[in-house]
Amino acid sequence: MRYLDCPYRSACGGCGDQNLPYEKTLERKQEEVRRLLAPYCRTERIVGMEEPYAYRNKVHAAVGWDRRGEMITGIYARNTHRIIPVTRCRIHDTRADETVQIIRSLAQEFGIEPFDEDRGTGLLRHILIRAARSSGQMMAVLVIGRSAFPNRSAFVEALCKRCPWVRTVAVNLNGQHTSMILGPSTRTVFGPGFIEDELMGLRFALGPDSFYQVNPLQTEKLYGKAIDLCRLNGKETLLDAYCGIGTIGLCAASKCAKVIGVELNANAVRDAQHNAKRNGIGNAVFIASDAGEWMNKAGRAQTVDVAVMDPPRTGSSRAFLASLCRKGPERVVYVSCNPVTLARDLAFLTREGYHAETAVPFDMFPWTEHVETVCLLRWRKKDLFPVP
Repeated sequence: MRYLDCPYRSACGGCGDQNLPYEKTLERKQEEVRRLLAPYCRTERIVGMEEPYAYRNKVHAAVGWDRRGEMITGIYARNTHRIIPVTRCRIHDTRADETVQIIRSLAQEFGIEPFDEDRGTGLLRHILIRAARSSGQMMAVLVIGRSAFPNRSAFVEALCKRCPWVRTVAVNLNGQHTSMILGPSTRTVFGPGFIEDELMGLRFALGPDSFYQVNPLQTEKLYGKAIDLCRLNGKETLLDAYCGIGTIGLCAASKCAKVIGVELNANAVRDAQHNAKRNGIGNAVFIASDAGEWMNKAGRAQTVDVAVMDPPRTGSSRAFLASLCRKGPERVVYVSCNPVTLARDLAFLTREGYHAETAVPFDMFPWTEHVETVCLLRWRKKDLFPVP
């Protein structure tokens, strides 16, 4: 039996399943998905991790004071603005946590104080670390509350000397009263402004705000299953809705005739276009638009044979689902990080012309309550590609 064995268990609250053996957490998630999706399709066995530790490649640390007036870095206690000082989180990338501690130590050496959003004093508000599993590269994002950063060059030089694995350093300005970590303005102060990771044989550039799954080992399994369920034979046009930086569509590009990625975030679309060029993929186009609006405007002139969609936790919009049903691609693969909203959306899709075939849960976030699910739907008016 494997347990998380976390010293911050009672104070943090971030990993709600840490009091259970890992195998029991998988059973709980399996049952949750099965129960919610039972009216629509069967649920296959959940895909867990062999070693469910140190998987998180994106680490956020809040910066503040403790009661003794010492600078601390750590995690907000659940539903509070109180910082739990954390030195080593067992689900974080180990070197990322080490980098946070080095930045905290350097801040003390340079006399940099935590930012107080109520008083407008201090400087350092958050530390964000992104780690690339395949390359070992890391990015450090220093989120500050005021535009003036005394001795910035010397601080960054010291950071890069102490952490030679850090490939790029960015400074983000966020002086607002907000729960958002990143503000609207980011400036690269060392390196190229991105790190590179490899996923399913392709290289992806990751910036400070790029959407990228936080568990790279499970991501390859998740995407592999999603692409397998697409049942591509090399002739289809694949719609990648909510495509982000293009990860799923680009990984599937070699198996279809054309990929059309649609994403509302223009910066993510730009990153997706660069990632296509980086990997020499010429049959993928990316469009900055609402996916539902794009399908309505494209009309019958643009065929979509298969659609893969990966919406946020809130699920898909009703407008997009309606446009998807009007377009009627033969297969839809729904990648969901929230089985509650997945069940809600399946209720609409199955009522409007689709038949849900199967769902496969993935434990992307071990020890937390979250579970990812891949679901295959088939246009029921066409008897195509039944799943064995």
